[in-house]
Order: sequence, then C-alpha cells, then structure tokens
Amino acid sequence: MNEALNQQSHSGAQPFKILQNIPLADKNWFKTGGNARYYCQPTNASEFVYALEFAKQHGLEIFMLGHGANILISDDGFDGLVIHPALVKVTHALNSDTTAHVTAGSGTCFQELITYCLDNNLTNLEEFSGIPGTVGGSVYINLHYYEFFLADFLVQAQIVHKSTGKIMTVKPDWFNFGYDISTLHDKEYFLISATFNVKQTTDLEIAFARGRRQEIIRHRARRFPTQGTCGSFFRNFLPEEVKQTDKKLIFVAYYLDKIGVKGELQVGDAIVSHQHANMIVNKGNATSSDIIKLTQLMQQKVYDAFGIKPQAECQLIGFKNNPL
Repeated sequence: MNEALNQQSHSGAQPFKILQNIPLADKNWFKTGGNARYYCQPTNASEFVYALEFAKQHGLEIFMLGHGANILISDDGFDGLVIHPALVKVTHALNSDTTAHVTAGSGTCFQELITYCLDNNLTNLEEFSGIPGTVGGSVYINLHYYEFFLADFLVQAQIVHKSTGKIMTVKPDWFNFGYDISTLHDKEYFLISATFNVKQTTDLEIAFARGRRQEIIRHRARRFPTQGTCGSFFRNFLPEEVKQTDKKLIFVAYYLDKIGVKGELQVGDAIVSHQHANMIVNKGNATSSDIIKLTQLMQQKVYDAFGIKPQAECQLIGFKNNPL
C-alpha cells in the first residue's frame, strides 16, 4: 500500500511524508527491481534530517536514490528507507571578473546544473555533458569523463551525519576522492549540497561551450546506449590488478571485446550492448536476476581467458549477498 506512514508539517509547504511499499522499477535506468519498504523525497535540510531520524528510530538501512543511472535493484526490492532527495535549488556567486562558485542541492539533475551555468555565462561543468545523474550521485562516485573528474571542480559541500543529524560544511579533501570512490561510500554521511568552481566568461565563449556540449552529447549517443542501462557495469582494473605496463590493459572493455560478447551474449531480455561491451541493456522485460546471470557469465569468460575477474562499478541495491 502507498499510504503515508509519517509526516511532519513545515511552514509554507506540504506535509512531509514517508511512504510505504513504493515501486522502484520506474525510478532507475535498468527499469528493474522490486519495491522500497519505505520511501521519501525531502525538499530541504530539515526534512532530510527528519528522514534520517525516522530510519534510526526504526532500525532501517538507508539507500540514497538519485536518477538511478548507476544501480541495479534486487527483484526483492529494498527492505529499508529509500531517500530520493528533492533538494534542487541552484545559486551562484561571483568571486571576480572571471571566476564564480555555483551551489546546487543534492537532488539537482546534473544536466540541468550545466544548463543553469551556461545560461548564466559560467563554464567548466559542460565537460560532463550527457551523463545522467544528480549532483548527489555525481559527487558520490566522483563523476568522470576521460581526463575530467568532478573532484577537480568541487570547492566545498554540505553533508549530514546519518546518526546525529548534524550538518557540516567540508572541503574536497574530506571526501578522499578516487576513481569511482569517495568517503560517501561509507554511508555515514549524506550530501545536502555541493559548491563548484566555475569560470565566468563571454557570450562568445559560452557559444563555444554550448557547441562543445552538443558535440559531447552526440559523441556519447553514438558510442553508448542511452536507455535501459546503468552505463558501465564493471569498473576498470587497477594497474596492480593487471600487472602489465600497457595502459590499455586496465580497461575492462578491452577484455570484454576480446571475448566477443558485444551484442551477442544474452540472458532473457538482458543483453550486452552492441555499442559497448561493458554496458548491459534491458530490451524490455529483463529482471535484475537476468542481469546478474549475464554479468556472472561475463565475469567467468574474462577469468577463463585472462585470469582476472571484473568487479562491478554498478551499485547493487537490496541484495542480501553480493552475487558478483
């Protein structure tokens, strides 16, 4: 049932509700997975803190859901509280004639943040054009595209502690950013907002940036599937894992291409994309179980051929044991 279990009134706003038994398949890019036992969409910091307190009182595991672009949810759903932040306020402040800081709530669509910047003659973030996700999810994984990492642009962030509800402002070093990693992975703190360093520029340079954005999006659409996928399913190997000097050998897609799974290997309606060997596509009726079985086959084939086992970059949500 989708009934409101709990609510707290806030001045000038609708009562904040924590709902029960909410479907998640329509809230992630794979379009698979079961229901959330509890679900809420805080619109401000106080509602966010209230949701955390609710989870603490009821002994619930918490999952922070953005646009669901890098996750696979169990067919059994998530037996805890799903928090889907709706903190979407964006502001900016000029630091000089050439620099500015832009601050966005964790629920802000990252592509909408890029649009906001370009509309206000601000550049830098367009390097991440076409990548789905929210500000919260982007900071969580240290969003990256080729040589660009989001950590390079972060100035500070507002976070909240899971147990105490204490809100803190932290600098980039706090996150211990790495490839697809940050302190947020410990799930003791959650992002409320983030502030990025951007460049204030001319109308001509903005026109160039808009063109670059469109070219990046066109390039991504040609190379990658744009729906029914989580993006790259496996992370690239670390240099010490492959023990080779050839840099291309850290790329997991190199091995997946070699074993010939692209557009061929399939379980149910889950298939390896014909565009990219490290991307799986739901053709329409795949289950999360189908996707897991397919990725297990991919892991085994790479291991049999090369003696190394790909590890998931995609977050696995609601699984009682890690199937990979």
